[in-house]
Amino acid sequence: MALTVAPVVVSYVLASNDGLTSNGLIPQLFTSVPTLNEAASYIAQTTSIFTGCFSDNSVERDSRNPIVHAQELETFSCGQPRGYVASICDLPSSSGSHSTTHAESSNTATAAPINGEITRTSARVASEDASAHEESNPTGGIGISMFKSLIDRARRTVHGSADDIGWLQRASGMPPVEDGTERFTEILDNIRHGLHKLPNSMVYLLVPGLFSNHGPLYFVNTKMSFSKMGLACHIAKIHSEASVEKNAREIKEYIEEIYWGSRKRVLLLGHSKGGVDAAAALSLYWPDLKDKVAGLALAQSPYGGSPIPSDILREGQLGDYVNVRKLMEILICQVIKGDLQALEDLTYEKRREFLMKHQLPRELPVVSFHTEAGISSTALATLSHVAHAELPAVSPLSASDQPTKLAVVIPLGAVMAACAQLLQIRYGEKSDGLVTCRDAEVPGSVVVRPKRKLDHAWMVYSSLNDDPSEADASQVCEALMTLVVEVGQQRRHELAMKDE
Repeated sequence: MALTVAPVVVSYVLASNDGLTSNGLIPQLFTSVPTLNEAASYIAQTTSIFTGCFSDNSVERDSRNPIVHAQELETFSCGQPRGYVASICDLPSSSGSHSTTHAESSNTATAAPINGEITRTSARVASEDASAHEESNPTGGIGISMFKSLIDRARRTVHGSADDIGWLQRASGMPPVEDGTERFTEILDNIRHGLHKLPNSMVYLLVPGLFSNHGPLYFVNTKMSFSKMGLACHIAKIHSEASVEKNAREIKEYIEEIYWGSRKRVLLLGHSKGGVDAAAALSLYWPDLKDKVAGLALAQSPYGGSPIPSDILREGQLGDYVNVRKLMEILICQVIKGDLQALEDLTYEKRREFLMKHQLPRELPVVSFHTEAGISSTALATLSHVAHAELPAVSPLSASDQPTKLAVVIPLGAVMAACAQLLQIRYGEKSDGLVTCRDAEVPGSVVVRPKRKLDHAWMVYSSLNDDPSEADASQVCEALMTLVVEVGQQRRHELAMKDE
């Protein structure tokens, strides 16, 4: 019986979203996990009753006259009230007599709450009844076990990463953050009016994020802007699809090479996974780098983890139903020759494991920056400029001998807007499309929370519909690094005052 009911329940849990969308009840479905727990408890209890009343094979043997009693399996409507279950258990079996199991099940059904409130006590009683029945009926026990497994799986799928988002803000022992949005806005306004304060006594290292090796224009505009100001700026040439620890070693070597070549300290800005890689380098190798690094800015980085990779890779989540995990493995490992560990390192489990062992040094100036993506119709129509395609000059059609450049655009902004809407509906969390705002705040850092709607790809790829009256990505990066310099100066001043 459990095997018959289970697919119906699971199908109902997974397919009920279609009827809830128009009524605006999807957010309640994903946020009302206690209700789902109660429903699952009731289903488990009902299953125990059904299995107790109708076991797969009930055999009574007498030493002198063996008699086999076969119980008939009946199909009941799911719409019957709970009291109906008790009345069914009171019916005589095909042999005309009640079994002990029938009586026990009837008592359990009578004791079950009728007003719809499923309590923890009833769930415990149902669990004990189910365990007792499993011992007396191994075949029925297997059915119950499979049914419970399906219910637990459906519950985990619906619950997702709800308990993980923002875990760093709830963790004990983490230093508090400081809001630097107002100062950042002032610095950005000064930059747009031609007032630049970044010193040339430092080297600026931009650390790109996941899949950056396949985006030729990743951070290019920012690097060009810094070079025009006479600042030494580099883009770290790392394999962005490698694991965090592997990239951390490469970034450490990058910093040391820059420092020994220029005798200037390095100021880092990491975007997305690049911020996680850069932070890992400073956490793991701080004794070797503390005299060579001026500070760190993390832009839209999943420092605490991200629900997107977690929901794809975690067992019992979306990746189990549509083979997303297998597709990501093929894409990263076989197509772009990367390491699936790069994506796994951004899950909540891996980030929690790493940060419990390796935290950023308290004396390091750190600024964290996060945004919220727009989900309007305009955002859904956004195209991002990710590369150039050069067409050879063909005479006499071409007026010059120079190749013609065509912009390569893809709807990254539209994808980010769709993902942001999904995270908003499922978890009620604001995000840039890939990283929630709460997971991007680094403990002990100065946090920048702009009101402007910016998606995850905007920081490194220009959009075709950018507003010229607003600051561009290179100006935002400059403002973030300027704020890091100011935070470092302030902390050195505070240390000097303490020494005096």
